[in-house]
Parts: sequence; structure tokens; C-alpha cells
Amino acid sequence: MEHPTELPPPSDPLGEALHLLRLTGCVYARSELSAPWGIDLPPLEGQMMFHIVTSGRCWLEADGSEPLLLERGSLAMVPHGLGHQLVDERGGASTNFFDLPVERISERYELLRYGGGGEACRLICVVVRFDHAAAQRLVDALPPVLHLDAWESGDDRWLSDTLRFIAREAESLRPGGETVITRLADILAIQMIRHWIESEADVDTGWLAALRDEQLGRAIAAIHREPGADWTLEALARTAAMSRSAFAARFTEVVGEPAMRYLTRWRLQISRIALRECSDPLGIVAERFGYRSEAAFCRAFKREFGVSPGSDRRFVEQSLLPT
Repeated sequence: MEHPTELPPPSDPLGEALHLLRLTGCVYARSELSAPWGIDLPPLEGQMMFHIVTSGRCWLEADGSEPLLLERGSLAMVPHGLGHQLVDERGGASTNFFDLPVERISERYELLRYGGGGEACRLICVVVRFDHAAAQRLVDALPPVLHLDAWESGDDRWLSDTLRFIAREAESLRPGGETVITRLADILAIQMIRHWIESEADVDTGWLAALRDEQLGRAIAAIHREPGADWTLEALARTAAMSRSAFAARFTEVVGEPAMRYLTRWRLQISRIALRECSDPLGIVAERFGYRSEAAFCRAFKREFGVSPGSDRRFVEQSLLPT
């Protein structure tokens, strides 16, 4: 098992954590809508949904949040996969998205033309998920709805320029346009989260607060960078430049769980991803993520996820087989 190496202290632990996020696009739908219209997007567990208004206007209505007016240049994200409605007028009727006449342009890109012929609105709607252990921590910290108006914003010129570029590509869909839109949409999702963190997030406890903490952030970043190292509470405290007792108490207070429990959960979460993506024997994966034996790894994995690592890997492999 590796011993922790002398790593340079990260200057931006939060930035490092965001760098770990791997966004996987599921559905990209370009919508050409005309009033009256309404779309009901049902809950999608484990997914994030966001919408880009490229022309016109609409309302986003979600339980627990005030109705939100989205105009040209608006981005709205529903990060917890909650069901919500997009409508041309507040309180308008809506139809389940999956019951609407969608034209599939490719495996991941769809076109929806829908409505009664009145005032026009054009949207790009994206359903995505993050495939990394950092994702759930991040998503848990986000509000039910994120909203950003950027079309005319001078402070975020990159954002308004990106939106204009996406709008042009969506209207013409030139060769390669689908790829351009989907990749830029991925970037927008992460950038929108970064914008919220930098400008609006005000938290004193939790994962984001710990990453922002100069001392705790160093320890968490070290775990993320070398999850398989032989970390002890003393070693993490040294990384944070704190005493063992002060580090242990502050970590638990801010993060909400002890440091060694965080380390264990992180190792198991990323080992689960590794198992699903590689064919290495269990023993090799166990050692890579800090376990002295395959048996110890299997016991910890089953306690955390309720299934053995071998069963989890086989389930994923079978689900990918053609039907």
C-alpha cells in the first residue's frame, strides 16, 4: 500500500474537485414551440436538467420554488432531477414530454416542434448526469433551481458569446453542429455551477465549505489526489497543518462526518466507478484504492452499497448487453 507522498498544497481545492466532475449527456432536445404550449418534465432520479432559451420567453414552474420567467439568454438548471414544467404562461396546462411528437435526429439529439401557432419560443433542453464521487456531494449542496441571465451580461461575456453560438448552431444544425451543441452544453453546465459557487453560495458547513477552508481543503484535496495512499488521521492532520485533535473535531463539524469515514466513502465510491470501467481483478482494484486485501475490500463495499463488488460489476455488464 502506498504511503502519502509530499504533494504541493493545492492553491484551489474547490477547482480541483470541479475538475473531477465527468458529465455524461443523456438527452439533448431542441424545441421550437408556439403558444399555447406546456411541457411537463417528470422526475429523473440521478439526473440534472437544464434549459437554454435562445428566443422568446417561457416560465419554469417547480414545486417548492417560485415560478421563474426565462427570457432570451436565460439558463435554468434543475440539479436534483425534480419534476417541473415549462409553459408559455404561468399556470398553463402541460403535456408529459415523453408523450410529445419528438423527432430523433441522432442517438442523443432530438427535435420537438409543438404548440398552437402563436408566440414563438425556442429552447435547448439538456438532461445530464455526473459520473464521479464528487458529483453527489456537489449536487446535494445546490439549490432546487439555478438561474442565470447572461445574454446581455458584460461581466460574463464568455457565457453570452457561447449562448449565441449555440443558438446559431441550433437554428442551422450544420454538419457537426450536433457535436458542437452537446459539448458546449456540457461546458455550460459546469460553468453555471461554478458561477453559483463564486457569486451566490453562502455556506458555513458541508462539503463546499470544507473545500473553501484553507486547511481542511488541503486535506480533502490530498484524499482526492491520492485515494489509495496509506492515510491516517495523523497524516491528514499534518497535510492540513493542524493538530490531530483539532483537525478531527473541525473536519467532523464542517463536513458532517469524521475524516476517516469520508476517506472510506470516497475510496468506495471511486472504486465502484473503476470496477465498472475496467476488467482488472478485484484484488488489483482493492489495492489501488487502499485496501490491504480483497476480502477487506469486499466487506467494506457490501456494507456501503448492499451488494458485493463482483455482483455490482456483473449487473452493469449485463445491463449493457444488447437486447
